[in-house]
Amino acid sequence: MTKKIAALCALFFLLTPGIFAYIDPGTGSYLVQILIAALVSVSLGVKIFWKNIKFFFKKVFSKDKPDSQ
Repeated sequence: MTKKIAALCALFFLLTPGIFAYIDPGTGSYLVQILIAALVSVSLGVKIFWKNIKFFFKKVFSKDKPDSQ
C-alpha cells in the first residue's frame, strides 16, 4: 500500500507542468537573516557550554589505553 502511495506521489511531482515564479529581494533578505540568526545561535551555544565541550573532548581523547602485551 505504501509503495503505491509513494509511486503516485512520485508521478504527481514528475508530471506537473512548468511553474513560472520568481523570488523577490525580500525573500533573499529573509533567508540571509535566518542564516545569520543560526550562526549567532550556534556561536552563543558554544560560548555558553564551552567548558562542558572542552571537558568532553579532553575526557574522550585523553583516556589511558590498556597496553597489549
